[in-house]
Amino acid sequence: MRSAIRYLFLATVIVALAAFGSGAAVATMIVRPTPPVAAIGPSNGQVVGVAHPVTIRFAAPVTDRAKTEQSIDIRTTRPLPGTFAWTDDREAVWTPTGFLPADATVLVSVGGARTEFRTNAGVFGEANMSAHTFTVTVGGTVVRTMPASMGKPGYETPAGTWPVLEKFRSVVFDSRTIGIPLSSPEGYVINGEFAERLTWGGVFIHSAPWSVDQQGYANVSHGCINLSRDDAEWVYHTIGVGDPVVTHW
Repeated sequence: MRSAIRYLFLATVIVALAAFGSGAAVATMIVRPTPPVAAIGPSNGQVVGVAHPVTIRFAAPVTDRAKTEQSIDIRTTRPLPGTFAWTDDREAVWTPTGFLPADATVLVSVGGARTEFRTNAGVFGEANMSAHTFTVTVGGTVVRTMPASMGKPGYETPAGTWPVLEKFRSVVFDSRTIGIPLSSPEGYVINGEFAERLTWGGVFIHSAPWSVDQQGYANVSHGCINLSRDDAEWVYHTIGVGDPVVTHW
């Protein structure tokens, strides 16, 4: 309650302007400062990939987004370029232009809140949908190239650069989550392993023992990047949240 009263007190500043002569006029200007910060991600001390966004969650709705964005400082030894997007009136997501520097400490500060996180050595995944391969590089050096199978015609894997969003040791893949009913010939419910989510629309890298014979030769998935169990387990332990994965033809 005390912090809420303090915020309300700070949130309104009245500036009175007196006009000359008789009948003085008073104008009121309302100035609302940036609300307190509820959370910043990545968290203090966390190690992430070079494509990881920064998320700032505020304790109250933000009324002046432009001013709030200007108050957010994201830097290593100097400010880093990036762009803001808002998921709602309390949460700003900053995405770096290009990638964050590898092996660096990134400082995020806004108001009285601050956090420091680190980037890894620069782990990248590359899915070549024409060659049917998946390659992982660390610090610019290729460490493993694996046969893979991507999305078949009608269910093509989207081309682009995707930061790993989350990881699962085991996961259930249900075709209904991507709009395919179980009654369809393409419908499925499959137990998957060693999975990394690339899009909220349902694109993953994961173990797919059922497509091993096609991996390296043909694209037969519903959009995911299929790997053998051994390769998928290795990727699961090598690629982390925030690491960029490039998919292309």
